[in-house]
Amino acid sequence: MLRRDFIKICSASAALATQPAFAARDLKPRFYTRAQLVDARRQPLKASTLAAGQNYIFHYPFEGTPCFLLNLGKPTLQKIALKTENGGSYEWPGGVGANNAVVAYSAICAHLMTYPTRQISFISYRDQSTASKITRPNMIHCCSEHSEYDPASGARVMGGPAPQPLSAILLEHDRGSDALYAVGTLGGEMFNAFFEKFGFKLGLDYGADRVKNRVAGQSVVIALENFCKQQVKC
Repeated sequence: MLRRDFIKICSASAALATQPAFAARDLKPRFYTRAQLVDARRQPLKASTLAAGQNYIFHYPFEGTPCFLLNLGKPTLQKIALKTENGGSYEWPGGVGANNAVVAYSAICAHLMTYPTRQISFISYRDQSTASKITRPNMIHCCSEHSEYDPASGARVMGGPAPQPLSAILLEHDRGSDALYAVGTLGGEMFNAFFEKFGFKLGLDYGADRVKNRVAGQSVVIALENFCKQQVKC
């Protein structure tokens, strides 16, 4: 190794050592193609038309990765500090739309990667407690192992074995047109592991040649009860 190259490497290592310990772990937003959210007729979806407490499904950033779109019907907390399983830190900015009540998250559970399929969904938002009292109101709950997330505070884990929050889907809201756009993700993505674990099933549902395609232009939003045949409520 040339002496000048060795000096450069040592200088770079020293510079890294003087940085705050958290700097290398801070997670930044990951921006994908900007996609407008549209209804089943491919018409622009307006934030004000989303029913409070209703589960809506759309796909982003890939054609085979489902997401929740929710109008919580109340203001969300802003600038929530969160961490991923491996210690990455990030700040969730809050919701959008009126009262910042509209939020979106990956619908892939952070524990066993349970997700809504066209046949059945074990994970959904509950605006009320179920009869069994297992779930609390106003939470996203996964019945596979009872992981629970608070969508009003960045999908922070509130119970169960989930090791990190649901990955947030970053939304843009056009106040003039009331339109919504998905632009990226924030937090612990699980897409590679998701494709590896469920690739065959996803290929049957979405087409093997499409499941990993990035969503471009538009993403259709549909009520969960119209997307899947059965919802499990534990």
